[in-house]
Amino acid sequence: MKSEVIVPPRMRAIIEGAGYAPAVRAGNLLFCAGQFGRDDDLNVIHDPEEQFEACWRNLDEVLSAAGCSFADVVEMTTYHVEMSRYMDLFREVKNRFFPRRTCAWTRIGVSELAHHGLLVEIKAVALIPQC
Repeated sequence: MKSEVIVPPRMRAIIEGAGYAPAVRAGNLLFCAGQFGRDDDLNVIHDPEEQFEACWRNLDEVLSAAGCSFADVVEMTTYHVEMSRYMDLFREVKNRFFPRRTCAWTRIGVSELAHHGLLVEIKAVALIPQC
């Protein structure tokens, strides 16, 4: 089975600078790398609510580049810094973007993420719709 790297145009800096793919298609599955709440220049967004919103928009952009939507996500893992402090706000933002009860979801509390100031990372697997 061949795989295909998925890179939305706005995310070219990630693969060029950081050296990883935003997503990889393997058969009818899309494996999305963890998405962060950063702006177009890859700067961390410091306001928690805005950071969470950007995180979901980034994930949506990666899914869309492969012909998927949030409804196609079958598994999601979220990594949280200060989970107990921010979970209510994160869940509120999530419910604005992501359909409820549609996938398996694991939440993990961590001490830090890849860049100072990041509060969450969202990793997902989606089933690519058949054309």
